[in-house]
Amino acid sequence: MSDPTVIGPGARGERSRPLLRTTLGDVLRRTRREQGRTLADVARVAKVSVPYLSEVERGRKEASSEVLGAICDALRMELSDLLVEAGRDLVDRHAPVVRLDVARLDLARLQAIRGPSQPRGSGDARCLLAA
Repeated sequence: MSDPTVIGPGARGERSRPLLRTTLGDVLRRTRREQGRTLADVARVAKVSVPYLSEVERGRKEASSEVLGAICDALRMELSDLLVEAGRDLVDRHAPVVRLDVARLDLARLQAIRGPSQPRGSGDARCLLAA
């Protein structure tokens, strides 16, 4: 059975993508635990049920923006901070950042080891992207 927290072919060797609701839930749970608070405490302040908050944290329920806002208020955090943190988690897990200065240094080391006579198109492909 497939994992409901990710989407994509996965079984065919392609990388699956995490669902946004799973990543948001991870951030909410992490924030709550860092504050040393219980599900019951946060659910009471956010005016949602404990089972519902638990399912949001586990990525089983897709919370509306209003509910996410209420949970963020209960956790004393901005909704924008939740989204930024979730974005960082997604980048960290699935799209490692390569610093161009480090990549250039590694390329220089590789050329020093191989020598400059290595012909282009020899199966060694590189792609550097910058945002």
